[in-house]
Amino acid sequence: MKTSFKGLIRSGIIVAIIALAMTSCKSKKTATPIEQSTGAKEISIPFSSKEYYSDKENFRAKSSGNSPDLQTAKKIALQNAKSEMAGLIQTTIKKVTEQYTQQRTVGAQQDFNNKFEELAREVTNQQLVDVKMIGEKLFKETNNTYTYWIAIEANKMDILNGIDKGIGNNKKIEQDYDKKKFEEIFNAEMEKLAKERGL
Repeated sequence: MKTSFKGLIRSGIIVAIIALAMTSCKSKKTATPIEQSTGAKEISIPFSSKEYYSDKENFRAKSSGNSPDLQTAKKIALQNAKSEMAGLIQTTIKKVTEQYTQQRTVGAQQDFNNKFEELAREVTNQQLVDVKMIGEKLFKETNNTYTYWIAIEANKMDILNGIDKGIGNNKKIEQDYDKKKFEEIFNAEMEKLAKERGL
């Protein structure tokens, strides 16, 4: 009886060791090479899924802000997101304007480009006042500060309508402006932007 009892104990110990080894192997398999070598852990960034990417209809941006004061964290996040979106809109409009002047006969091309870029900045700044919030997340950090994430959106038609309105007030640009052609190039650039993001 003593031998069989010891045998049971040994068998139990062996089973426990095997179970621990298997658990250890599983955890190692799920860790990435970087995590294994450095001990760092991957952290998912809020609003990283495709519905928060710019697409052919909307410009989108996300950012965060951190502060001991919640309202300050929100202000920083919104300001950062707006800055990111402004850069994206202005880069897109610059590409569209360059293509437009290459495809059209424009009197003073450089002058047109400069005036159009200035107009685009004004329109962008106006549109960013009323951007649509499409997501927000709040985190309380271990050091008692707040980290606030925000995702925002601006519709391309609002941008185009703002440009049309601005051009109506600028006779020098208006004489070289073909609304239909500009919108055609703008839409093609938005399609390209969506494809770059895998949409």
